[in-house]
Amino acid sequence: MTEFEEIYRKYFDDVYRYIRKLSGNEDTAEEITSETFFKAMRSVSGFRGECDVRVWLCQIAKNCYYDHLRKSGKTRSIDDEDFSEPADEESLEEEYLKRDEAERIRAALHNVSEPYKEVFMWRVFAQLSFNQIGQIFGKSENWACVTYHRAKKIIRSRLEDGSNEK
Repeated sequence: MTEFEEIYRKYFDDVYRYIRKLSGNEDTAEEITSETFFKAMRSVSGFRGECDVRVWLCQIAKNCYYDHLRKSGKTRSIDDEDFSEPADEESLEEEYLKRDEAERIRAALHNVSEPYKEVFMWRVFAQLSFNQIGQIFGKSENWACVTYHRAKKIIRSRLEDGSNEK
């Protein structure tokens, strides 16, 4: 097994889950994850080891996802939505509330300024440690932790007062 095959096997699920959370769509996550590893394979010789391999791959994945959004005009097709029927009326209500809350959080996060937005996404969606997040930004683990908690506070505040403006 080559070194890159080992990287692929070890980090594929992490990259996929990160993009799945970011996009909210399995097909998009599969496509972006494949593109990520293709780009990583072509540029692995340029990887300097200044950060964790997972962090490097997630940065590539994030850039691929943003490219995808730009190319697609940032729109989501109705075909991407899951309209499967829940088992009963109560689960329908729960599903609606979960989707509504997720959409509110996504809207609040969309308008959070950098670096808060990106730190929050790395922590929640990619499930990176504060140390890994600090490495991405060239900052300390403590900086990443403080920035993440400030981001949570900003999002919580916007959700409570209904404000999604910068």
